[in-house]
Amino acid sequence: MADIAALTRLIEPEAKALGFDLVRVMMIGGKDDPTLQVMAERPDTRQLDLADCEALSRRLSEIFDEADPIEEAYRLEVSSPGIDRPLTRPKDFEDWKGFEARLNLAEKLEGRKQYSGMLQGLAGEDVLIDVDGLGERKVPIASLHSAKLLFTDKLLAATAPLSADGADEFEQTEEEGQD
Repeated sequence: MADIAALTRLIEPEAKALGFDLVRVMMIGGKDDPTLQVMAERPDTRQLDLADCEALSRRLSEIFDEADPIEEAYRLEVSSPGIDRPLTRPKDFEDWKGFEARLNLAEKLEGRKQYSGMLQGLAGEDVLIDVDGLGERKVPIASLHSAKLLFTDKLLAATAPLSADGADEFEQTEEEGQD
């Protein structure tokens, strides 16, 4: 099994050198389809476009060819965190306060393993979340198994692409044009 901490130490400086912040490094797909998933973003836009993904993928491929940090065969997947992004760093909980999120806990807290509601930011080492019917709750960052933003109209508006040039253009092939 791949050492995620060691991979992160290898990947982060390469992402930084390209001007990106590393959001998450994770192995997915199990034994049948092992995939190293690398999520990154531009700090100023919180987005990564296709050219950015290609640049980081090429750079990591070169480094991995040399260092060979994963013993078994795997695929490399480089992407932006997306709209309903994972919340993986303490700063994410501050940056995205005012948006709806789902926190999944490793162990039960107040009889629950999941809290969904409006992020209120951080208080020390705790995530503050306003849960309907329960009010504001403090969830220790250390107790989180995973956290992510929930897809809402408000989030969609806040994460709209900086440029939509070409989004309404398409190319019709010869086959599609024939009846």
